[in-house]
Amino acid sequence: MEACGATRHTFYVLDTNVLIHDPNALLNFEEHHVIIPMTVLEELDKLKSGKTSTAADCRQAIRLIDHTLADAPPDLVESGVPIQRGKAGPNGTLAILMDRTPTPAHCLPNDLNDNKIINQLCQLQHRHPEDRIVLVSKDINMRLKARACGIDAEDYHTDQLLDDINLLARGYHQIEGSFWDRASRVETRQLTGQTLHDVQLVDNLPALHINDFILDEQGFVGQIKAVDGVNLQVLDMHREPLLHQEAWGLRPRDIFQALAMHALLDPDIHLVNLTGAAGSGKTILALAAAIEQTMVTKTYRRIIATRSTQGLDEDIGFLPGTEKEKMEPWLGAITDNLEALHMDDECTHSSVEYILDRVPLQFKSLNYIRGRSFQQSFILIDESQNLTPHQIKTIITRAGNGSKVVCLGNLAQIDTPYLNATSSGLTYLTECFKDFPHGVHIHLQGVPRSILAEYAETHL
Repeated sequence: MEACGATRHTFYVLDTNVLIHDPNALLNFEEHHVIIPMTVLEELDKLKSGKTSTAADCRQAIRLIDHTLADAPPDLVESGVPIQRGKAGPNGTLAILMDRTPTPAHCLPNDLNDNKIINQLCQLQHRHPEDRIVLVSKDINMRLKARACGIDAEDYHTDQLLDDINLLARGYHQIEGSFWDRASRVETRQLTGQTLHDVQLVDNLPALHINDFILDEQGFVGQIKAVDGVNLQVLDMHREPLLHQEAWGLRPRDIFQALAMHALLDPDIHLVNLTGAAGSGKTILALAAAIEQTMVTKTYRRIIATRSTQGLDEDIGFLPGTEKEKMEPWLGAITDNLEALHMDDECTHSSVEYILDRVPLQFKSLNYIRGRSFQQSFILIDESQNLTPHQIKTIITRAGNGSKVVCLGNLAQIDTPYLNATSSGLTYLTECFKDFPHGVHIHLQGVPRSILAEYAETHL
């Protein structure tokens, strides 16, 4: 790695977890210089084998590194190979940081790979004091150790579209008083069974997007169909019919569940993501809508149910039985909600067994979804807050013609290392698709599961 003249350069050193989180990460530092320590390459090599999502991400990262370095000679690999960016030409460089013999800049014992990387950066900073060396890692503890050794350290922010999770869109806007008090002009027209309002607002409502809902204190419910500054096209939704919808015998308990059910049953909506606290009704609403549309209306041919669970990648192979039987322990939420839908039946257990036999419900591991294409399927992804943005993209792109994807998650319950509410794939998905005309996001409120669950959610 060479520094030219007296110019101060910035070098971003990528940790292994960054390349697993986003295998294309090395392309996202624009004109800056990217460095990958040899220790990181060794870790990627150890993790690349197998069918797990981590192994697939490692292989993709290794292929990109190989493609970028191409046939560069060893001295150029160490000093920095220009990153080719299509028609834009080269911009920034990629270098491999070799493991040198410890120098007086040796900072930590070399017993851990994290320490080896930090020691390498200390040596690098010692050799190039005029340059800025930045460790990029998803590991908070590694960042703390690097800072303690005098090395700048940052989280990977490229796919983090929000700084504060409280800024995440909820999918609806609650208006004080009457919504019509905010309108300077309204034109109403009747279409086939629908009432559309062309509204010009007195002032701009913040962060309005297509398919957002408007709720006011006078009982008006509308869905935004077009936005152009202060001009809106709003579909009148009518509160009572919404609250009296039914899917497989299930009715919504509040207006937010009603909006979610409307989106789940709308054939023109291809992506629905439901967030909310534990017990807010995400899974039971999605499951009821899925069964209704496969058994009654025949909109979809099958239901694909999957989830992200820490440990699932490794554990599924050691469980006995078929893929369905292996997945069932992890998808207990699905069968629990099937029981809830049939709890008033004379024999709940028999009803659930009957449904599982008759409904084309398939439990899939995320590992076996890669490379598949699901046509006319209702794809239900539970616990999607534990997915990275790259994994979310992998799954969403599996949806073929006539399919609907439903992502469910609680951003307050993330179990995956190196992810938080702002870097979760569910947050990334919500932000990226907020202007998608065939997508709806709803944040469910309240905890209708039980009085106990509601009290626990607010007091524990």
